[in-house]
Amino acid sequence: MRCFVVAVLLLIGGCSQKPEPRVWRNIEESLQTQLITLQDGDTLHLPEGNFMFTRSLVLDGKNRVVIRGKGMDKTILSFKNQTEGAEGFRVSNGHTIVLQDFAVEDAKGDNVKVSEVNGIVFRRIRSVWSEGPKTENGAYALYPVLCRQVLIEECIAAGSSDAGIYVGQSDSVIIRNNKAYWNVAGIESENSRWVEIYGNEAYENTGGILIFDLPGLTQYGHSTNVYKNYVHDNNHKNFAAKGNVVASIPPGTGFMILATHALELSNNKIADNKTIGIGIISYELVAALNAGEVEQTPNVGGVQTLDNNFQSDTLYNPFPYDINIHANEYSNSHWFPALGHDIGKLFALKSFLHPPDVVYDGIADPQRPDRQICVNENEDTLVMVLDAANDFEGLTKNANVLQCK
Repeated sequence: MRCFVVAVLLLIGGCSQKPEPRVWRNIEESLQTQLITLQDGDTLHLPEGNFMFTRSLVLDGKNRVVIRGKGMDKTILSFKNQTEGAEGFRVSNGHTIVLQDFAVEDAKGDNVKVSEVNGIVFRRIRSVWSEGPKTENGAYALYPVLCRQVLIEECIAAGSSDAGIYVGQSDSVIIRNNKAYWNVAGIESENSRWVEIYGNEAYENTGGILIFDLPGLTQYGHSTNVYKNYVHDNNHKNFAAKGNVVASIPPGTGFMILATHALELSNNKIADNKTIGIGIISYELVAALNAGEVEQTPNVGGVQTLDNNFQSDTLYNPFPYDINIHANEYSNSHWFPALGHDIGKLFALKSFLHPPDVVYDGIADPQRPDRQICVNENEDTLVMVLDAANDFEGLTKNANVLQCK
């Protein structure tokens, strides 16, 4: 018996030892040369190891290409010493490209940015800032923008000062079975169309999953289906640069739906987000809450800042409509919302000891009186309509107000 105890103690002691320091290798010149000389249809195999880069890696104008590492914890591309370029890995102007089984860390701007690619797959990519959440970190860990046929699966995104997994102005998107933590926003779909978000876990972000439509961009979003996600404990302080749209997210937010339409949100598990489970808001409220804010910290990348002149975009609809929320599971062990934000203070005052599960700002759309904001949850779900345009005078917690077919 004594020998067994000694063996266990030795095992525990061994587990507590510090990990071996990384051994860094330099393949910068050879890897960039390979990316330039790749032929259509080629597969580039990244070796196992830790590799440091001083400038962006660029893959441009390639078709039917696979970039494959030995695993997200075995092939590590670090841009911690980056002196040139904004992104870590930039892919553009191609079709049918697969990135899989490697890690990208600590880029000056976005870790992996893909633009104007028709058919892009991110599979088992770990994209992080290794020192944890900081305002100085890049904006996006995985960032496809202006793309078509996007698949992001089994990836990890952490440390982004805006959104970990961010899809912007793209069509036909699937985001599934990923993990996002320690970001301001875990997962965000912005101005994108025909999007499915399912099977993901978003936790320890400021906000878990966001579906936004913003003014002044190349297209507007619609047709999003969000289901079977586990969104929990998103209570991290907001570390976005002031003036960024996501700087308005209250800590403790599960889902936020902003100014989009044709969205269904169902069968999600929403737990212990201390301020709000699901928020449905207009750009009018975001602009009002952040009136006069300007961006104080320069950002590298495609970060969307607040637009106080959003009315000048005459094609933009700042109000959400055709929103269908049902069959979600809510739980919250927190009695008080985050009190460092005006919204949290309002909830503490108006819903003492029970932060709301679903909140709709209630700001009227003069062009669309019936906006079809439908919340059909069980009777224990606390639903709140704020009447934000009238200083919350008509605030109600009557869930029947939003029940509809």
